[in-house]
Amino acid sequence: MHIYYHTEQLPAFRKAVVTIGSFDGVHTGHVQILEQLKQEADRIGGETVIVTFYPHPRKVVRSGTEVKLLNTLEEKIRLLSWRQIRHLVVVPFTEDFSQLTAEDYIREFLLKKFHPHTVIIGYDHRYGKGRQGDYQLLEQFSQSEGFQLQEIPVHLLDAVSVSSSRIREAIAQADLKEANRLLGYPYFFSGQVVEGRRLGRTIGFPTANLRVGDPEKLIPADGVYAVEVTPLDSSAISLTAPATVVAPPVAPWVGAGCKGMMNIGVRPTVDGRERTIEVNLFDWKEDLYGRELQVSVRQYLRGEQKFEGLQALKAQLARDKADALTALTPSS
Repeated sequence: MHIYYHTEQLPAFRKAVVTIGSFDGVHTGHVQILEQLKQEADRIGGETVIVTFYPHPRKVVRSGTEVKLLNTLEEKIRLLSWRQIRHLVVVPFTEDFSQLTAEDYIREFLLKKFHPHTVIIGYDHRYGKGRQGDYQLLEQFSQSEGFQLQEIPVHLLDAVSVSSSRIREAIAQADLKEANRLLGYPYFFSGQVVEGRRLGRTIGFPTANLRVGDPEKLIPADGVYAVEVTPLDSSAISLTAPATVVAPPVAPWVGAGCKGMMNIGVRPTVDGRERTIEVNLFDWKEDLYGRELQVSVRQYLRGEQKFEGLQALKAQLARDKADALTALTPSS
């Protein structure tokens, strides 16, 4: 997949089949839209082009708004690459861009930059200053400018909207079973291993303390989870310059995963005050400090509790480990 971060650097696409959206989560509803995009591109011998915006438009249009997303930009890139999209254009969403009229959005942005053969968009798609542009205006331009316009079915758009909201709500409420069902894959995030208080190793459960770099990434609710952890390599996707990402042979959440359990919370038994993310890996012996770990959250085990002392905590952690191993073992 080819990635572009400035519309001045775009190539001449071959019969571009274009859709526009945030695609946060790249979940099961989005996948159906991507299939429609790919099928049309295959039918006409064209190329799939997804246009998305960064940062999220709500942060610019509603300054100060807190935005929590299912994917970081890098995660979204990996997911779309795995779905075999040909081109991804990440458009900088600025105050100036938000002031384009709907007509200028179509003329100066969509038509001049992408020269689309086909645009596939939802009936409720809004664009331009004050979200004045709608499907009907695009339809008028398609007739006068000679590009094809296809509508994403209403039932599919509704499913996408409902799924995105339900996924965020499920993750916030620790319902990972529902979230993962709607995503079509286990929810994952990554963080760098940083120094902690090293209390876990004193009771036989050493943990890797994770610092998540992107403040917009949605982190699951406090509690204990069964997880699979994959150390990431040092090569990261460029988020500033044109790049090409080769789709991996397996999904981004599948790798040399190590089984483990994760605690998110303030660690009340040891008088913790700050919210932390700690992962105990069951079969990992190497030093992880400074490494980037990807955590796939498989199942919620229990809420965070305060115990009478470290021995009581140790006994509960042993039970948690047994429960995590059961949750992470495929049923026969």
